[in-house]
Amino acid sequence: MISFIWAQDKLGHIGYQGQLPWHLPADLAHFKRLTSGHPMVMGKNTFDSLPGILPKRLHVVLTHSKDLAQKYKDNDQVMVFNTLEELEKWLDANQDTEIFVIGGAMIFKSLLAKADKLYETKIDEEFAGDVKMPAINYNNFTLVDEVAGKVDDKNKYPHTFLEYKRK
Repeated sequence: MISFIWAQDKLGHIGYQGQLPWHLPADLAHFKRLTSGHPMVMGKNTFDSLPGILPKRLHVVLTHSKDLAQKYKDNDQVMVFNTLEELEKWLDANQDTEIFVIGGAMIFKSLLAKADKLYETKIDEEFAGDVKMPAINYNNFTLVDEVAGKVDDKNKYPHTFLEYKRK
C-alpha cells in the first residue's frame, strides 16, 4: 500500500529553500507516529532536508546521483534508486507493507496514480514557499478521518490532520 504524507499551507506550499516553511511540532510528531517502522520514499532534496537518518525507517531515495548510492551502499537504512522504473518495480514487489511517500513535489506527482491513502496536514496560514504540492483530484478519495490540531505555545498555527482512502 502506498500512502502519501505531507503538510501544506493555504497556498499549497510544502517547502521553502529546502526546508519546511513552518515549525509545527504536532505535525512532526504525527509524521513520526505514522511513518515509524515503514519505508519512506523521497527525492534527494527531501532526503537532504532531513536532520539525518530517521530511526526505525527505511529511506528509499530516487536520485540520478550515483554518489549517493555509493555513499550509503553499506547502510541498511538507505536504499537508492536511479530511475523511476526501478523504484516502481520495488514498490510493486512490496505491496504488502505500507510505504510512505514523503516528497518532494516531483515524487508526489510521479506516484500519485499509485497512492492508496493520503495523510494531509492542512495548516491554516500562508507562508513563503518555493515548492507546492501537485494537484490531487480528491474525487478519487474518501475522507475517513479529520482531527483538528491543538494550537498552543509550541504549535502556533491552526492545523487539521486529514486522512483519505482511494475509492
